[in-house]
Amino acid sequence: MLRKEILPFWMIDLTLICLAWWLAFWLRFNFEIPPDFESVALLSARWMLLSFIGGLAAVKVYRQVWRYIGLPELRQLGWGVLVGGALSATAILMLRVPFFPRSVLLIHPLLVIVLLGAARAGWRTLTEQSAPGDSSKPLLIVGSLKDAADALRALKGSSQWHCVGIASPVAAEQGTYLNQIPVLGSPSAVIAISKATGAATALIASPPGSADRRGVLLQSSQAGLTLLTMPRPDEWLRSDSTSPRKIELEDLLGRQTVELNVHGLAELFSGQTVFVSGAGGSIGSELCRQIARLGVARLVCVDSSEIAVYKLEQELRESHPQMQGLYYTANVREMARLRAIAMPYKPSVFFHAAAYKHVPLMESHNEIEAIRTNILGTLHAARIAGECRAQKFVLISTDKAVNPTNIMGATKRMAELVVQSVALEHPATSYVSVRFGNVLGSSGSVVPLFTEQIAKGGPITVTHPDIVRYFMTIPEAARLVLQASLMGSTGQIYVLDMGEPMKIAELARMMVRLSGKTEQEIPLSYTGLRPGEKLFEELLADDETTEPTQHPKLRVAKTSGQQAVAIQGVIDWVESAGPAPSSSDVRAWLRGHLPEYKAQN
Repeated sequence: MLRKEILPFWMIDLTLICLAWWLAFWLRFNFEIPPDFESVALLSARWMLLSFIGGLAAVKVYRQVWRYIGLPELRQLGWGVLVGGALSATAILMLRVPFFPRSVLLIHPLLVIVLLGAARAGWRTLTEQSAPGDSSKPLLIVGSLKDAADALRALKGSSQWHCVGIASPVAAEQGTYLNQIPVLGSPSAVIAISKATGAATALIASPPGSADRRGVLLQSSQAGLTLLTMPRPDEWLRSDSTSPRKIELEDLLGRQTVELNVHGLAELFSGQTVFVSGAGGSIGSELCRQIARLGVARLVCVDSSEIAVYKLEQELRESHPQMQGLYYTANVREMARLRAIAMPYKPSVFFHAAAYKHVPLMESHNEIEAIRTNILGTLHAARIAGECRAQKFVLISTDKAVNPTNIMGATKRMAELVVQSVALEHPATSYVSVRFGNVLGSSGSVVPLFTEQIAKGGPITVTHPDIVRYFMTIPEAARLVLQASLMGSTGQIYVLDMGEPMKIAELARMMVRLSGKTEQEIPLSYTGLRPGEKLFEELLADDETTEPTQHPKLRVAKTSGQQAVAIQGVIDWVESAGPAPSSSDVRAWLRGHLPEYKAQN
């Protein structure tokens, strides 16, 4: 049954189809229809009309919204006219209408497509040229014509915005028009363009991580511009909204989405039991979310933080009610507790994300805690994975394990070596480590700290003006860890492509601009390097090179010589060290196992 709102459009279509029928006869007889053929036209018109109703209905032309008509809808209309014309010709020829001019059967569909297409184009033109509503705000779009066209399609029909200009980084596009919207200049001229057009908002359509985004951000506070961007694809999955949102730090630093071998990962995880230690942390919780999407049957989540486990449980129960989630509070330093949790379920894949990772905190007063958690905790998890005869064990490591200068980095490097040693004990399990740099927004990282300092009115504390770090987003890091779990051969250390490093001071300035403030309002304060801190981090040690893998963002670290770790010796030393060994004893012990460890005094 036809909806009432589309009935007028159907009536217009049918009227135009009938008009085209009459015009076809009129053209056939040189603009004057003989009286004898008027009756022929009227007699055959009912069959023609029924045929076109059937043809247009068959391809669902009646579901089109004329205001948003485009090439796909016009192609759909063409198929409807083709079907209607074929049915019309078949009916009339089978009925053997006397003296019927067959050329009309060819002329008529051509006229129909012209008239129906013109009606739709006229309607869309009329609606688009109507003046924007009082609540509609002027909007600039920053990006190439291709990016701007995508943004305009997403904004089509929006009553909140009307685009007044485009700033394109492509010099050849400047001075041209897109949908009657002028390209007024380059992104570097966004201040002048905003003043000329009266736009107080700019939509950044350029891809994540592009120079356009950063450049416009640096100008936005001077121009008083509010910056928006379109939602990322993963945000569309979580929400029905495709409206622009405020630009975020991830949009400025982000890179192209990591492509996963979804088929291979589904085979690895679907219907399986997966164990995640440190499941309540930034990386651990994101791993749990992505593993749950891959159809895992049972997910065993372990963390020492009660509140973190509780929050993860509430989230996963709501988003994945079909999955059996098991949530435990436990410390990886207690092997018996880990064994009691894991053995009843016999997980097929282990992800070990539990660790102490705050560099200054572990550098003094807490050295033995870093050893017990980062080294012994890894040993316990790795051995239990072997006892369960798991397919895979994955250690989440760090770039600070490369030529370490601090306790945290040294203990994580020892953890990598422990994993390689345990791999020799359990050949049925594939043991791999994944090494990457800083993760935006993770607990203990600079982003939450800077956010808090900005909220307080500053200053933002940066240790050194030249300090640089590698950054990636939490979802990207988790995806690459999953990909490494699929590809890894036992004993391998994977190095993630972290892109180009960024100065922490530049990161701080971008966060200030995103908050709508200026550097005069929120100044930067340099406090000096902290104990154990480097000016720059490395992803490879001096004696390491890398080899490519099947994935463009994953490489395998190759060392010139394998370091052996006497696991029982590690256990014996930790037990004999007691609850509070001296800092010098801890550092001396680490240097004895890691010649590359250069403690900063």
